[in-house]
Amino acid sequence: MLIAFGGYPGTGKTTLARALAGRLPFVYLRIDTIEQTLLSSGVLGNDVGPSGYLVAYALAAENLRVGRSIIADSVNPLRMTRASWAEIAREAKVPLIEVEIICSEESEHRRRVEQRTSDIKGHFVPTWETVQHLQFEPWSTPHIVLDTAGKAIGKALDELQNLILEATRQHRNPEAVDSN
Repeated sequence: MLIAFGGYPGTGKTTLARALAGRLPFVYLRIDTIEQTLLSSGVLGNDVGPSGYLVAYALAAENLRVGRSIIADSVNPLRMTRASWAEIAREAKVPLIEVEIICSEESEHRRRVEQRTSDIKGHFVPTWETVQHLQFEPWSTPHIVLDTAGKAIGKALDELQNLILEATRQHRNPEAVDSN
């Protein structure tokens, strides 16, 4: 299985993706880690462009081929990036579950962004202004949406895990009717 996360910085996506990877025997791939490693190498200069995503796609495909499930953690802002995850899942013949993490309370989202510190050496977290101007294309495919506003991490994680379990059941039984 491939679980591809997406959402604006500061919504709780990395916190949830990492916590979910701690609960499930999945390989965890974080684009920020890959991109910062590429930047730190000095080989690509100051702009990694799509390189981080391309490395993550290759690692995901390789792990899926050997029977590992993947949690992919990234902003995943473009239809093109989401289509790439879908293609990897199709080629590996595994279910894809897309997860969009949002924070509907603007003041809470802003506070999270402004209070963040990086857990990756050398990585700079985006400012609120950067987050507001981020190009983020709406999803055009079925996906899970989880709003983290006002939720403790444990509650949000339990809710997410239940939504993923339901989506997994629907992949196994395509005739199942979505109750949402």
